[in-house]
Amino acid sequence: MAARKEKRANRLRGNDSNSVRQELDNKLGEVLQSRANANSVFDILEYLESENEDVVLAAVRTCSKLFESLLEKGELHAGDLPAEDESLSESLSAEEKYKIWMRHRYNSCVSCLVELLDATSFQVQELAMCTLLKILQLEGKFPLESASWRDTYRFPRRLLKLAVDRLLQEETDSSPLISRFQEYLEYDDIRYYTLSVINERVLQVYQKTKEPLPSVFQNNVFGLLSSINMPAESELSNFLVSQKEKVDDWKPAKLKEHKKAFEKVWMSFLKHKLSVSLYKKVLLILHESILPHMCKPALMIDFLTVAYDVGGAISLLALNGLFVLIHEHNLEYPDFYKKLYSLLDPSVFHVKYRARFFNLADLFLSSTHLPVYLVAAFAKRLSRRSLTAPPQVLMMIIPLICNLIRRHPACRPLIHRPSTDGGLASDPFVMEEQDPAKSRALESSLWELETLQKHYYPNVVRAANVISRALSTQESDISELLELSSYELFEKEMKKKFHTVPLEFEPVQGLLGKKHDITAEHFSL
Repeated sequence: MAARKEKRANRLRGNDSNSVRQELDNKLGEVLQSRANANSVFDILEYLESENEDVVLAAVRTCSKLFESLLEKGELHAGDLPAEDESLSESLSAEEKYKIWMRHRYNSCVSCLVELLDATSFQVQELAMCTLLKILQLEGKFPLESASWRDTYRFPRRLLKLAVDRLLQEETDSSPLISRFQEYLEYDDIRYYTLSVINERVLQVYQKTKEPLPSVFQNNVFGLLSSINMPAESELSNFLVSQKEKVDDWKPAKLKEHKKAFEKVWMSFLKHKLSVSLYKKVLLILHESILPHMCKPALMIDFLTVAYDVGGAISLLALNGLFVLIHEHNLEYPDFYKKLYSLLDPSVFHVKYRARFFNLADLFLSSTHLPVYLVAAFAKRLSRRSLTAPPQVLMMIIPLICNLIRRHPACRPLIHRPSTDGGLASDPFVMEEQDPAKSRALESSLWELETLQKHYYPNVVRAANVISRALSTQESDISELLELSSYELFEKEMKKKFHTVPLEFEPVQGLLGKKHDITAEHFSL
């Protein structure tokens, strides 16, 4: 007994990988050669528990060859599987007993492969997952379900669920393995059933915790969902498990059913409270990767309107989705422009989503049917914010303001209005007012742009000087200015070549420019 335990311990340690691989090959040959050597399967399965990574990899490959061959030969019991002790019944033939026994070994192998998806080595995880999906493919070809299913298509959903549930763990980041699994999502049947399994897993975790979903689990779910590329063609034929015959009502072959499953899982996931970072990730891909593949995109109205009311970067990111719903699905949002107006605070010039926001703001304000007071309020608020904006933002803001005036000639009085030449003190515009209708922008003028004509950056001065001349009817293209950075401005200035330089200058007189200033006596140059 002690010798047997020592032999098993040495097997699990697997110190000599080459000898272990040789032994595994011998055991595999023995099992496939004669049923009398069936007990050698236990030795092969034990190596799956080894501490040596190379040994585990070799054991997984051996198990793959073994059960691939047994499935093809039909040497595993098909149908409802009796308990192992029931296989000893005198009423069963030796053939039936063998197949039941080997089917139990097959189930043990699958359980071990699922456990290896949690291994510390990514190489082991990857091989275990690929082996599971290879077995899934073979089990679909040679079903182990009841005999009534043999002549029709049967997808081994149980195996896929075991794998996907391990990808969606609650406390361990599975992103590397999810990236590897993404390749299998190109198969239409894998994609369809994965969507349904994700939905079940989200519900299972929620029912277990009865609290907000764990953040690691949320990230795993999002990582898997966002890696799904929905098909564009209505005829689907790329299946991992081939069909023996065409089934007209088979859901994985229909694009409409894919969209239903896709919509259902996203709606189920997004109804839970998400972390701020994940909220942003969802909103970033919503307009391109989610809404176009839903049967009823309007179902996202509540999610987007709530996000739009949150404020800050989340509101900016919600604009893309709202833009799609408003322009393509006739969403009515009465306070949309009021909310958009309130987003024009100083922080909007510094967030990394600045280009996306102003691009959409320009689109929303491009309609010539907008009321004059609304356009005037946006032009005035942008003008006031420009007084504290960095140069790279001003290079985009000034042309945007001018485009608004070009689109709406009724706003031209804002450029020249003598009654408000006194600047901020005499300006009737109410900056603190969040309702553009009450801001009194039409009574004001864009004196801020005239102030920018004295800006320290020459290009800003040239841009602001446009209002001193008659505005052309041709709008300025601001697309290239949206991503402009201070680094690019600096690089551009550094590359300039000056042919002439000033040779005379007036020496500095004191710190403040006064000739008899006390600082001039002690710190004069």
